[in-house]
Amino acid sequence: MKTLVALFAVVAFAGTAFGADVIEMKKGVKFNHKAHQASVGDCKKCHEKGPGKIAGFGKEIAHGKGCKGCHADLKKGPTSCKDCHK
Repeated sequence: MKTLVALFAVVAFAGTAFGADVIEMKKGVKFNHKAHQASVGDCKKCHEKGPGKIAGFGKEIAHGKGCKGCHADLKKGPTSCKDCHK
């Protein structure tokens, strides 16, 4: 029984072990992965294909339905250039 509980815990929390706390991106953008994990809760919201890099991530996703779009929809988070590009 202890083994089953331990296995469940490893599977349930495996996603949080893979994400770095803060990711430094291009053009001075710092992405707080840990804060987004806590706020969004569902990794598949951004990582549709599972853990790892976001497929096709670039300016179009960041400025479109991805980052900026999610912030606008939730009315939470930066949406202007200077808020992300320091």
